Amino acid sequence: MRGALKGAIFRALDAEQVAYALIGAVALAARGVSRSTADLDLLTTELRVLRFDWLALLPDGAEVVVRKGDHDDPLAGVIAFTAADEEPVDLVVGRWKWMQEAIGRAERLDLGFAQVPVLTVADLALTKIDAGGPNDLQDLGRLLDVHGEALVEEIERRMPDLQGMLATWDRFRQR
Repeated sequence: MRGALKGAIFRALDAEQVAYALIGAVALAARGVSRSTADLDLLTTELRVLRFDWLALLPDGAEVVVRKGDHDDPLAGVIAFTAADEEPVDLVVGRWKWMQEAIGRAERLDLGFAQVPVLTVADLALTKIDAGGPNDLQDLGRLLDVHGEALVEEIERRMPDLQGMLATWDRFRQR
């Protein structure tokens, strides 16, 4: 059944009271920026998800790969979920306080397939700055095109608390 994997993941996270939010291309689309994608990306900062018995929580035939980050990795881990005839789902496990705060500000939106917490536009932009790859910075540019100067002002307001991202933001702004 199409969508069974996503539904099972959302139900498991909700049942375990894990704070999470949608990030990536689907979150971009929910915030007015279209980009094609073949997967669904979620963010949490709750390390306990790395220890869940996910196979017991998912539909038959689902596969799970848990990759834990090293002590110097910017991520605590990533859990990759797959199932036949379904979009893959990645659960990114972040380490930073700003990520936890961003998840706390997420707004639950009806995306047609489920009601899911989605990062605010500014927090989504910060995930793109933090990742800093070429596609991420293109996504950031698209967010700025759609949401304009108010988004720039919000990012600038938060930058003093996010010194690790300041160099990427400055490079982006100089382009």
